[in-house]
This record gives sequence, C-alpha cells and structure tokens, in this order.
Amino acid sequence: MAYKISDECIMCGACASECPVNAISEGDGKYEIDPDTCIDCGTCAGVCPVEAPKAE
Repeated sequence: MAYKISDECIMCGACASECPVNAISEGDGKYEIDPDTCIDCGTCAGVCPVEAPKAE
C-alpha cells in the first residue's frame, strides 16, 4: 500500500526531494503522495522531521 502524508506535515519538502519515483508533490497546506506512483519504499518517512508520511 502507498504511503499517505498526515496533517502533521510542515511543508519542508524533505520527502519530495528524496522520493525515488517523484510521487510526492506540494498540495494545499501539506505535501501529497500519488498512490498510483508510490512504490511503498518508505524513504519519505525516513527523512521527515515530523513523521508525517505513514504507511496506509
């Protein structure tokens, strides 16, 4: 299953720059992960300072 970014996101962009498949984009108030592109690698969760990306 794809990861999803929670409302804890602080819009720092760390996850987007580390995503190997470019599945993360800037959304309205938080970053968003495209579930069809996400490969469930967990890289985003590993670099997020507030642990906003969560496995669904």
